[in-house]
Amino acid sequence: MTLSPAGPEHQVQTGDRTAPSVALRRRWGPDPAGRGRPAQRRGSGLPAPGRGLGSTGLAAAGDPSPRVRRPRRRQYYGCGLVIPECLENCWILDLGSGSGRDCYALSQLVGEKGHVTGIDMTEGQVEVAKKYMNYHMEKYGFRAPNVTFIYGYIEKLGEAGIKNESYDIVISNCVINLVPDKQRVLQEVYRVLKHGGELYFSDVYASLELPEEIRTHKILWGDCRFVSATFRLFKLPMTGPTERCQVTYNGGITGHEKGLVFDANFTFKKGETVEVDEETAAILKNSRFAQDFLIRPIGEKLPTRGGCTALQAKDIITDPFQLAEESDHMKSRCPPDAAGGCCDTKKCCKNYN
Repeated sequence: MTLSPAGPEHQVQTGDRTAPSVALRRRWGPDPAGRGRPAQRRGSGLPAPGRGLGSTGLAAAGDPSPRVRRPRRRQYYGCGLVIPECLENCWILDLGSGSGRDCYALSQLVGEKGHVTGIDMTEGQVEVAKKYMNYHMEKYGFRAPNVTFIYGYIEKLGEAGIKNESYDIVISNCVINLVPDKQRVLQEVYRVLKHGGELYFSDVYASLELPEEIRTHKILWGDCRFVSATFRLFKLPMTGPTERCQVTYNGGITGHEKGLVFDANFTFKKGETVEVDEETAAILKNSRFAQDFLIRPIGEKLPTRGGCTALQAKDIITDPFQLAEESDHMKSRCPPDAAGGCCDTKKCCKNYN
């Protein structure tokens, strides 16, 4: 998850501990039902962390919701913040949009040339969301609404009239876990995404598959740990680049001009060349981030002000529970400073704004 470094840190519960919200990044192959599909965590039916499938992201997040009318903020049931970066002029689909809170926040960020569609299976929620459309369009200074709310099921997007390859980004906030046929949801999302598009969703995960006797047992239920994680899945071709590359961020993303915290493994400072793995290179080259990076083969000299930071030989974190554990360990090593912060900013924390 890559969100504005300027905002507050959002927390989630993992068992009896609190850890920063995490995100996992994946490359999506051409067939979500077969080769290239996201791996499955047993019992959850949702994409699960796995070596070679992607890497995790960890970032603080700026919250644009203060401009969303207060009733929409009170009627909110999400478990994360589904506001990715680089949204201007994008077409976004929100799965399980509820009262429209995320849709209205995103509608401001995509601008008048962008569009946000919210779909929900509860007709009452759809009507509530529509009620405040004029208010938000006037608040944002838009001449015409750039938001649409429709009734339908997220595993049956075709029946709701959503066409193939019609959206740049699909988001969802703690909804996919409620759908019995999660694989169908992923297939439908893959269908409606444009090439290079992204599924960016927050949801909850259990650390193990729970048998029915534990699910219904109030005491034993506590033996399972839970974490809220934000996955980002990219619909990419299986072709190139197939090798590690060196990339240089140009600072062109609004709100991330000095640096982009792409995930837990990669932070890109403006003008600094960084060596990345094959999957990260493919994502940067084939997605909406392509215009913000100079991508070249390893070894080619680039006219940048910084040196080339090589990718160290270490395991890339792909499991949200592992990331939560490491976060807890880091907090225990960083005593609060005099101002009450989490650590000495010179040693532990980074802020590129």
